[in-house]
Amino acid sequence: MTNYIGLIHKDADSDFGVSFPDFPGVVTAGSSLDEARRMAEEALAFHVEGMIEDGEAIPEASSLESVMADTANREAVAILVTLKTPASKAVRINVTLPEDVLERIDAYASKRGLSRSGFLARAARHEIERDSAV
Repeated sequence: MTNYIGLIHKDADSDFGVSFPDFPGVVTAGSSLDEARRMAEEALAFHVEGMIEDGEAIPEASSLESVMADTANREAVAILVTLKTPASKAVRINVTLPEDVLERIDAYASKRGLSRSGFLARAARHEIERDSAV
């Protein structure tokens, strides 16, 4: 399991918000600190699961020192949030495909909001699981 830095933000008349410097745009909140912490674990796991499905690389966890070196983070309280999802390391490969097949893959993936890598990873898992069921 990996721990990532979560930043707790609290404004007057608001819930406890949590953001993740290693995952820009991932935010959650809770009405109490305990709830915010639970929600942070869920939000992080959900986001990373989506990244894995899309074949995206999971970032290395930043150190507390590097997170707090950013002056924008100094108003927040840092907590460790455990990633309970097994994060597979993405590996870059070189694949040769016919041009028309690649165009169809890109069109299909784009319509569904996937990257090319995400689509290929999903298709490979589907085929492997289908063959395993036989």
